[in-house]
Amino acid sequence: MHKLRHLGRLTAAALLVTFTVAACGGAAESTRDTGSGNTDVATGGRLFATADEETAKLGSEAEPGRFPRVVTHALGETEIAAKPQRVVVLDGGELDDVLSLGLTPVGLASPEGAAEQPSYLADRLAGVADVGTINNLDLEAIGALRPDLIVGSKLRADKMYPQLSAIAPTVFSIRPGFPWKENFLLVADALGEEEKAESVLNAYQTRADEVRDSIQGDPSISLVRFMSGKIRLYGNLSFIGVILQDVGLRRPPVQDIEELAAEVSPETITEADGDRIFYSSYGRETDEAAVVGGPLWSSLTAVQQGRAVAVSDETWFLALGPTGAMLVLDDLERLLARQ
Repeated sequence: MHKLRHLGRLTAAALLVTFTVAACGGAAESTRDTGSGNTDVATGGRLFATADEETAKLGSEAEPGRFPRVVTHALGETEIAAKPQRVVVLDGGELDDVLSLGLTPVGLASPEGAAEQPSYLADRLAGVADVGTINNLDLEAIGALRPDLIVGSKLRADKMYPQLSAIAPTVFSIRPGFPWKENFLLVADALGEEEKAESVLNAYQTRADEVRDSIQGDPSISLVRFMSGKIRLYGNLSFIGVILQDVGLRRPPVQDIEELAAEVSPETITEADGDRIFYSSYGRETDEAAVVGGPLWSSLTAVQQGRAVAVSDETWFLALGPTGAMLVLDDLERLLARQ
């Protein structure tokens, strides 16, 4: 019953998202399944839902694992002659994607302002070359690696696409964030790992169902992220928002929106209340300490009941791939377990 409820909610959300992201640009029609699924995995069906129909249209119509193939992506079509072996990734989501498919990239870009790659993936990155930062790519370093595929997103590296595609076949998603499952499928398509990707996402949804079954009642989940100069309450069009929908967890009305986030201030932080509050900080200069130590935060019901918990920003908000999503599910099960 829980599965039917959250799948139905996601199907409705997908229809709303279609209109929200239409301005991002369309793509060629394909036979790719873009809807929710609850068919038997043994028959090759999908157990998972997708959140963005425009991104779900991207990919190729090639038979699984067969090359050459032409991949339709955010900036056109790219021909990939043979199964890629030397991949350069330009963002954290693509890094998670490639590693989740069992391939170690030869090069990767670092997040802006970060000295290190995501700690939850660090043990799998020995020997991977640095190719600059997301917003300041080192084209010479990328070329020296002789990649046979570069993966990234239009939102991050739109202007660099001509130079990158001159180095190697380049495949871009429309944007990172809430279409994380569709982006994973796109990367898998470029790598010829479509069947493995669907297996990974089926396992993810099975785990999400297990987490929902471990939770007593129907708590509303508030997500608060402290950033430099702003405080965000995350909505449905976010990585973590999609995960909560997949589990079937309810959101407070102010956050149950088809947007990335709503913003509040330290003076309006009471809008962040919910049965459970999960919060984090991105960057060093945020208002977290002042707000969490203040009287308005202390007045929130969840805080008074000891149900406001700090979580990892790195996995809950920045992971953007299936390996990170599974870690979030582990956190949710631990933090919301039957009491």
